[in-house]
Amino acid sequence: MSESLRATHYRTRVIDSELDELLTGAAAISIEGAKGVGKSATAAERVDAEFRLESATVRALLEADPARILNGQRVLLDEWQHLPATWDLVRRAVDAGASAGRFILTGSASVADMGRHSGAGRILILRMRPLAIAERGYAPSVSLADLLTGDRPAMVGETSVDLATYASEIVTSGFPGIRELPGRIRRAQLDSYVDRIVDRDVAELGSKLRNPAALKRWMSAYAAATATTTTYTKIAASATPGTREQSSRTTLGIYRDALEGLFILDSLPGWLPNNAHLSELAASPKHHLADPALAATLLGLDEQALLAGDDRGAALFRDGPFLGALFESLVALSVRVYAQRSECRVSHFRMHRGEHEVDLIVERRDGRCVALEVKLSPHVNDGDVRHLTWLRDKIGPALLDAAIVTTGTSAYRRPDGIAVIPAALLGP
Repeated sequence: MSESLRATHYRTRVIDSELDELLTGAAAISIEGAKGVGKSATAAERVDAEFRLESATVRALLEADPARILNGQRVLLDEWQHLPATWDLVRRAVDAGASAGRFILTGSASVADMGRHSGAGRILILRMRPLAIAERGYAPSVSLADLLTGDRPAMVGETSVDLATYASEIVTSGFPGIRELPGRIRRAQLDSYVDRIVDRDVAELGSKLRNPAALKRWMSAYAAATATTTTYTKIAASATPGTREQSSRTTLGIYRDALEGLFILDSLPGWLPNNAHLSELAASPKHHLADPALAATLLGLDEQALLAGDDRGAALFRDGPFLGALFESLVALSVRVYAQRSECRVSHFRMHRGEHEVDLIVERRDGRCVALEVKLSPHVNDGDVRHLTWLRDKIGPALLDAAIVTTGTSAYRRPDGIAVIPAALLGP
């Protein structure tokens, strides 16, 4: 069935243990996420047979003989959205009593209804994101899962990772097949990744988009809004100044739907807890792309430009250096990977008028949570923790723990109980 999708040297992922646990009881799991995050390699480690549905030959083979995937082997249907009928085929096999771990589907695009059953109760959905910081070869000493216990664990660990290293990690990307390439080739691959989204992937999704150049301008404006709650209409106005297109909600909706369908947009929802002590909360999402490297690529920013504060217009929607926004995006990506392993949701907290806000709220099923602020500086002062201590006073025991995630070198707890954690030391 052509060359295997297995990686020559497989990189262990946080999702591995979660996937293996689910495969002991679920007959079918669909791993979803943007192209290049490593879905195929992770799935291929766990199957006997692989079907690469991007191939017209493989699609024709399965259309002629769909029973090929029902022979009792553990099967991978890679990029299943290219042959949507396979979803219903798997669903029916699950209904017929397929054993645990029989099917893994991977997909990098959300397929519109197309007549298929949702798969609810039959096919589990698992999100996969680019490499978190802890998956990039660093050694974490602080566990998010431990913070979520509410036991206020001791903070330990030292790291030599500095600001320049974080800037390098941002532009290097969390795409496993891209980040190991030499600099010029890696940059060309990231440029090609963006161009493929604009010129090919959106069209394959069946989008009504007819202006790829306008989509790329909108993506660039969206990238500039990283880690902000800027409205979509303001982003569109920035992308298309002085044109009719900026006021078209229909066009804006097409752009957003297309990029969400490809898992390129990964916005962080506003936190809306059931807590009588909190009111006037903003529900607007905080904007992030699937990988902060895509934002840097769209804006033409390399490591040196980020460190020098050369934002080239990226400061349009924010105060402060764009490196701070991308660092927050890198931390948000990582925390979402870790939180998923602990069956937690991640959101951001902001009052309507912005008088109090917290970058990341990691919420357990019971509503109790851990609050995380992200700070580009290695140093933390009393002013940096004011939103965390305010939130602790407001919700009391519902706040299990609180921390500032920094570019510093040491993990510790302040006298007020707030943890300080270098990003490189935080893990699942």
